[in-house]
Amino acid sequence: MQELNLPKSNVRLEEKNGKQYIFDPIRKKMLQLTPEEWVRQQFLQMLLSMGVSKGLVGIENGLKVNKKAKRSDLLLYNRDGQPFLLIECKAPSVKLTNETFKQVAAYNATLKAPFIGITNGLQHYFCKIDFDNSSYQFLKELPLPPYVKK
Repeated sequence: MQELNLPKSNVRLEEKNGKQYIFDPIRKKMLQLTPEEWVRQQFLQMLLSMGVSKGLVGIENGLKVNKKAKRSDLLLYNRDGQPFLLIECKAPSVKLTNETFKQVAAYNATLKAPFIGITNGLQHYFCKIDFDNSSYQFLKELPLPPYVKK
């Protein structure tokens, strides 16, 4: 798989019937390794190494957007179980555009996380959402839940 602009991590990879699989420590199962899954799992490993609690991470949680079933890529919760940071992951070959932000913002209209982010493993962008003024502010750093020691 492609090298990413993320810290190197030890992920469990296996090959079965000519296909590559990667272990997801949150869902506790092997998943077919796709470029997007590679980004999601590498980003997840970075978060876990920073002190994010496995019990406060959701992966591919279902949600409704305009009455359509969707799945969020990565969702971090705070200690109260409230959404904190919603991250949309794309394959490294996918350019991060305004459409990518619109996608994560549409998901967040339901979830109401105070922070959103997008990554393709090479570039990462994060925003703080101001729901009262329907605005957002780009951040220079990855926002982490308050329980994570920086």
